[in-house]
Amino acid sequence: MNIFDRYASFVQDYIYQNGWESLRAIQVAAAQAIFQTDDHVLLTASTASGKTEAAFFPIITLFSEDPPASVGCLYIGPLKALINDQFLRLNDLCAQADIPVWHWHGDVAQSHKAKLMKRPSGILQITPESLEAMLLHKHAAVPKLFGDLRFVVIDEVHSLLRGDRGGQTLCLIERLSRLAGVNPRRIGLSATMGEPERTGEFLALGTGRETVIPRIEAKGAKWRLSMEHFYVKDVQAGADRPDLEALMPPEEKTDRAPANADPGLGYIFEHTRGKKCLLFVNSREECETVTATLRQYCERNHEPDRFLIHHGNLSASYRETAEELMKDESQYMTTVTTATLELGIDIGRLERAFQIDAPWTVSSFLQRMGRTGRRELPPEMWFVMREDEPEARAMLPATIPWKLLQGVALVQLYLEERWVEPPRLDRLPYSLLYHQTMSTLASCGELSPRSLADRVLSLRYFHRITQEDYKVLLRHLLQADHIQRTERGGLIVGLAGERVVNSYKFYGVFQENEEYTVRSESQELGTVVLPPPVGEKLAIAGHVWVVLDIDRKRHMVYCEQVKGAIPAYFGQCPGDLHTKILQRMRRVLQEDRPYPYLMKNAAARLENARFTAARSGTAEKPLLNLGGRMWCLLPWVGTYAFLALERFLKVKCAGRLGLKNLDSARPYYIQFTMTADEETFFRVVSEEIRKPIDPMELVYPGELPLFDKYDEFLPEELVRKGFAYGVLDLDGLREAVLSWGGSRPA
Repeated sequence: MNIFDRYASFVQDYIYQNGWESLRAIQVAAAQAIFQTDDHVLLTASTASGKTEAAFFPIITLFSEDPPASVGCLYIGPLKALINDQFLRLNDLCAQADIPVWHWHGDVAQSHKAKLMKRPSGILQITPESLEAMLLHKHAAVPKLFGDLRFVVIDEVHSLLRGDRGGQTLCLIERLSRLAGVNPRRIGLSATMGEPERTGEFLALGTGRETVIPRIEAKGAKWRLSMEHFYVKDVQAGADRPDLEALMPPEEKTDRAPANADPGLGYIFEHTRGKKCLLFVNSREECETVTATLRQYCERNHEPDRFLIHHGNLSASYRETAEELMKDESQYMTTVTTATLELGIDIGRLERAFQIDAPWTVSSFLQRMGRTGRRELPPEMWFVMREDEPEARAMLPATIPWKLLQGVALVQLYLEERWVEPPRLDRLPYSLLYHQTMSTLASCGELSPRSLADRVLSLRYFHRITQEDYKVLLRHLLQADHIQRTERGGLIVGLAGERVVNSYKFYGVFQENEEYTVRSESQELGTVVLPPPVGEKLAIAGHVWVVLDIDRKRHMVYCEQVKGAIPAYFGQCPGDLHTKILQRMRRVLQEDRPYPYLMKNAAARLENARFTAARSGTAEKPLLNLGGRMWCLLPWVGTYAFLALERFLKVKCAGRLGLKNLDSARPYYIQFTMTADEETFFRVVSEEIRKPIDPMELVYPGELPLFDKYDEFLPEELVRKGFAYGVLDLDGLREAVLSWGGSRPA
């Protein structure tokens, strides 16, 4: 079948008007799957490859031939800005065929929404949170709105696969389909997908359909990639190295950064002039700090401000201003951003992306670099690695350039293996279970306990949750007045539950960035977002502190000052490094080869780190003696196996080894004191890991590891169980420990 001929005439006209001489491979493959099968479809192709058109050309062709009697296609996007952008693109495409395109989120006018309610039709674009609100407040209208729903398109599907938001999306599609009596085909779109077969299974859960995953042969793409390293103060690693002068970045006509500028930020300041760039950072706090500093440099140089800011906690007007200015071809601005501009919002022709330090995933690296290089230019990313120069007497692990190793590992894993992180689909999502239970009760009204359990536990995302666990949850919610029993024995939302459900924040399942005030005795130190658990450390006001207590109602954190370096804090996504990345980091230290994208300072810093590693055995031996009874363990495992390792050592091995004062720089290394010798250490950990271990044994007495949004409303036993069985990677830990002894599990 000639795909172009199969398209509706107005689609053909659109292709001619845009000057496309041929269809892209992804568009042909998508059309074949949508036209010729009744299966779901997962489209994976690089950024700016035309995935959106690939999905919608055949969908709107089918709609023009047989118009749906309700909304015919639901498009779920992760960001309001992405929906706004796609709304304009789809309107242009559908206008000629009189196929309405609607969008629905918090910033859309009520008049627009009212028109859709009167005449449900065409394509509706929505966020997961707005779809939740719709099912909650317009429950009775769902059959009319979606009674002839034929397709659900999930954009940037990879961004929904690593937490509760993806599970919520799947639950919402399933709930909507039941209410409306439909079984729509699901079309997933993604530029970065690891293990697409598992994602295809996830997409098809509970539908009785298969998922078609077209294989698109990617053309060899050129990248412009550089990675430079800077000490925040003092002399740089590449100083006085004439042999590395050839690795300096290409000469460009730029104004100098102000005197005494932070070297890394000064480098960015110089190489963004006269260009349209994105500067990615890994946290909202860093986004604010870096933007303020770069704006100060403009002021000191008596030049106009050329830096914008974009992150999730800014108001919509701030974000939209940055997006509009970036689309303006006459403006050469740089936007400092978190992951909010990582996804496919069209902000015009970007020449260059910068990344301060390494992102946490290969997926993020590819998404961020893929924002550049549109309109026939190659994608271009400049990594800028920053660290304090290690003190002369610093312990060995603190002298390793972890972020530089991480950056190289991310790049090499994709270049060598085309590897991207697989989806995390094996969690125990009790927080989401609470949320969907309350949402179901609030939308349906009174339900019997059996009916409620049938509706919620049958949602396929909850396949690992037992009926006994659900009974524990319901009993707890009854005691806490989140739900209450009626005289007839049915269940309804209770008074405490109403306060949660009636807040607009209820629609989302991701953590809001609520700030906690940090205090030490009478001194206020500042604020943090999502504080570490009691006993963990945090860095603020230039010092390191251990958390003594958290008052969640008053948003207060109480701590005391301690010595030492700050470990990377484990959260939902930041710090979530895969074991494969850590193992590749180790090989970066072991290899004796250059990487063509390393600039002068980065090449010198890596050369120095390799020399130190070779002399000390850092990359070969997992356990190093730092002098006396001080030891360092470098396990080279991912975040969740590392978390399990810390607990395994404390709970199972500490007594036999005389092991004390564990101090983790998660997920890179653990320092501790130990009375046992090296041989005894390996013998004991090998013996202990071979014994049966219940993951619940690795949860500390009295610990309540609250990580997900609604954990605070759960019974404590489910919080601990969700952490033990859904977060701690005991299998990864066991594999690592057995490898230290040169043996594998039988």
